[in-house]
Amino acid sequence: MTTKYSKERKEAIINKMLPPSSMSVPELAKQENIPYGTLYTWKQIYIDKIQQDQKPKAESTSISTKQWTAEQKLATIIETSTLSEQERHEYCRKNGLYSAEIDSWKAVIIKETEKSVTQVKADKNELKKLRSENNSLKKELHRKEKALAETAALLVLRKKLDTLWEEDGDV
Repeated sequence: MTTKYSKERKEAIINKMLPPSSMSVPELAKQENIPYGTLYTWKQIYIDKIQQDQKPKAESTSISTKQWTAEQKLATIIETSTLSEQERHEYCRKNGLYSAEIDSWKAVIIKETEKSVTQVKADKNELKKLRSENNSLKKELHRKEKALAETAALLVLRKKLDTLWEEDGDV
């Protein structure tokens, strides 16, 4: 004997199986008095429908992994980092990737990060060296300015003394 359930009731029951409720199928079967098999079938049909809805979008926007941006590659690395090996392989099949590609992206990112860290250290050392050189040049310039001012003052005094001697010689 088959029982026909309304579309609204099916949707309400399926929603109970999904988050945030996430009721288990056996628990829901007892509560709603519906056979396990029926609930599992409904759930599988719903999941297949969702995957079918998402598949054309993914296929129409798919591009070669060689054309992926760094952000897309990093997002994939982060997304797969918590997956088990089996889940990761399933993810790769689903998205048309190879596990080795993800590993190579990760290695490249780590290598580039290490390069940038060493480059930052080298830049800091260079900046420190340039600041030290700048300070010593400032000190030298200040010393030379003082010497120039002293020489200018001596010249002025020398001229005054020479004019004084000339005046004394004229008298």
